[in-house]
Amino acid sequence: MRVVRRHLGMLFMLGLCTPLLWAQTNAGAGPPAKPEAKPNPWEYNLSVSGYIVPHQEGYVSPTLTADRDWVHFEARYNYEAQRTGSLWAGYNFHAGKTVQLEATPMVGGVFGQVNGGAPGLEFTVTYKKLQFFSANEYIFDTDTKAGNFFYTWTQLTYSPVKGFMAGYVVQRTRAYQTPLDVQRGPLVGFSHKKMQFSTQFFNIGETDPTINLSVGYSF
Repeated sequence: MRVVRRHLGMLFMLGLCTPLLWAQTNAGAGPPAKPEAKPNPWEYNLSVSGYIVPHQEGYVSPTLTADRDWVHFEARYNYEAQRTGSLWAGYNFHAGKTVQLEATPMVGGVFGQVNGGAPGLEFTVTYKKLQFFSANEYIFDTDTKAGNFFYTWTQLTYSPVKGFMAGYVVQRTRAYQTPLDVQRGPLVGFSHKKMQFSTQFFNIGETDPTINLSVGYSF
């Protein structure tokens, strides 16, 4: 009986001490930490380009992109032509390490002053501080075959320091008219956190220059 009472006493003391030990161990721990918010799987970019065209009325061209993994959506206005919009869907893929390739084949619909369908391709090749970017499309005009048109914006840039780039750009467009079918000229650009700024000077020394001022924001 003494042995039984001794064991019962030990169990009773253990029952009293366990809550106190647990309270001391967790003192000051506070409420459980909240789980971290998951990052937004979508990536967006809004860019706005303002064109100063000699002897013509200037205009603004906004572009909005949305990407999630391999999915790409894009909306443009005043891009293929003034008072014309376009909607796009495409597929993103990446390749390479030393030389990096990012490419997005797309299909789109164009509506407004110009109506039709268009296949397109955007791609970027990056090697160290050099970057080659090209955005291309071919518009099949549903109103007239004469309206079919190949558009390109192609640029080569060099970034000697983070946040700055300089290079050369070539453009073929019908959004405005100049004496040159293919326009070209230097560009400079800056970036800070999620903001991007760039300026292009087309046709310097060949005809009255066209200036493009662009600002972009990624979110």
